[in-house]
Amino acid sequence: MEVITTDVLVVGCGAAGLRAAIEAAKLGVDVVVVTKSRIGAAATPMAEGGINAALDPRDSWEKHFIDTVTAGVFLNEQHLVEVLTKEIPRHIYELEEWGVLFTRREDGAIAQRPFGKQSFPRTVFASDRTGHELFTVLLSQALRLGVEVVEHHFVTKIFVRDGRVWGALAWRVKGWDPVLFRAKTVVLASGGAGQVYSITTTPIESTGDGVALALEVGAEIMDMEMFQFHPTGAAWPPPIRGLLITEAARGEGGVLINALGERFMARYAPKEMELAARDVIARAIWRELQESRGTIHGGVYLDLRRVSCDRIRRRLSSTYRWLLRYGIDICREPIEVSPTAHYMMGGIRIGLNGETCIKGLYAAGEVSAGVHGANRVGGNSLAECIVFGARSGRAAALFAKSEPLPVFDREVVEREVRHVNSIEGRSTVSYEDVRRELRNIMWKYVGVIRDGEGLKRALESLDKLKKLMAEARVEASHTYAVDEVRFLETLNMLRVAELIVKAAFMRRESRGAHYRLDYPQRNDSEWLAHIVFRYEGGVLRSYKIPVTITRLSPR
Repeated sequence: MEVITTDVLVVGCGAAGLRAAIEAAKLGVDVVVVTKSRIGAAATPMAEGGINAALDPRDSWEKHFIDTVTAGVFLNEQHLVEVLTKEIPRHIYELEEWGVLFTRREDGAIAQRPFGKQSFPRTVFASDRTGHELFTVLLSQALRLGVEVVEHHFVTKIFVRDGRVWGALAWRVKGWDPVLFRAKTVVLASGGAGQVYSITTTPIESTGDGVALALEVGAEIMDMEMFQFHPTGAAWPPPIRGLLITEAARGEGGVLINALGERFMARYAPKEMELAARDVIARAIWRELQESRGTIHGGVYLDLRRVSCDRIRRRLSSTYRWLLRYGIDICREPIEVSPTAHYMMGGIRIGLNGETCIKGLYAAGEVSAGVHGANRVGGNSLAECIVFGARSGRAAALFAKSEPLPVFDREVVEREVRHVNSIEGRSTVSYEDVRRELRNIMWKYVGVIRDGEGLKRALESLDKLKKLMAEARVEASHTYAVDEVRFLETLNMLRVAELIVKAAFMRRESRGAHYRLDYPQRNDSEWLAHIVFRYEGGVLRSYKIPVTITRLSPR
């Protein structure tokens, strides 16, 4: 078995992972980044909108803080939001120094545009390819600092002994050989779990691996019921169903129209209109469809014809070009849109430096929880990745510099290798069928609108799928082990889906992205609290903990 030894192991090669790796490498420790797919397949390069930061003298971190917490319906960990909003401005200028080409105003200053639920236009952007621009520069910076990036290696186990991390087991996808990573610290930056839903903006790699890995070793998992549905995913044509139509399209002046020609957001958010919070717009579209005011394809119209074509080509260039390939010219015709699963606001519970309750285990980015509360403001995701990626990388490096390399347990490693190899064989049960059914169940019962009966059905169905997966096997691959990876991803998806459903069933109120028809009101007296899951003594426990409030009381 190949053994790779490092000080800091980063799992995930998106913005959070690369930023963690950069910060750790700056402190002179050895850093390895491992990703299960090719470099560039993370969610970051797909991010179109931008990064929120209070740069304008008329804006402030306090305003950014208030917007973030009120949008999150006060479920945010406010000490984390303070750090985010105070620190992101200096990171923007640092990114600019590294080579990120942000769009400029005519006077040469960095341009900023409005996004939903913002009191001031504070979204910094690079046309509508901000994520791609950011990823390219971060990767270049990491490589320049000597960070080793190992692609096509799927991490299946974090090793912990006596409450401390000592490494991880990964599998080389080509040939399916095990690789042991001995590490003093591990930073999980593996992204979200959008693939548990049948309609999603997320890349195929977003299967909740990091949450499943952390849960297994005893980390706390928090706020899993809070899954964001972006209101404007493409509804038609079928090849692009669910793909993101960036919020920047509405920030630049696009409006939402129903099949009757009505600008329907006037009914639901007359002040904010198309720039209301994402959960508000997603539910509004759902209501329009329920009341038969949608298109024949199950959507509403996003109309940009009031925006000049020149502005669209400059500010929304990528969106304009890729939609043209499907025969849609947004300069001349509206596009049909509907809600799509977009972002996991729950995840691993962290502290100010990305630390978890497991010594030596850190988390950053979408895999973590606490920053966004019950609803994420567009533009805050990349900001979180940068700020908490840097913080977790620094903390991991400082920990690694103060600790010796732990002794590894060969017997434990060999046992885990045998366990993973046991998935190979013959079976009449198809993991692909299980995966497909799982995604359909989650979309049907645990989507934009939920209720107790539907959540019960979802739990019962997931139990049946878990039993089927216990019987499923895959035929051994001796070339590129796609089936083995997809099989193990499906197990992770089942674990994560179960947490989402259980938390949604427990939270008997509506708050942000979590809306229950049987409990339509917000209930601060009982539910201004986080739902946390954790394995203790081999048993999955759930409990409530209070929200951290530092500056802004619920209102």
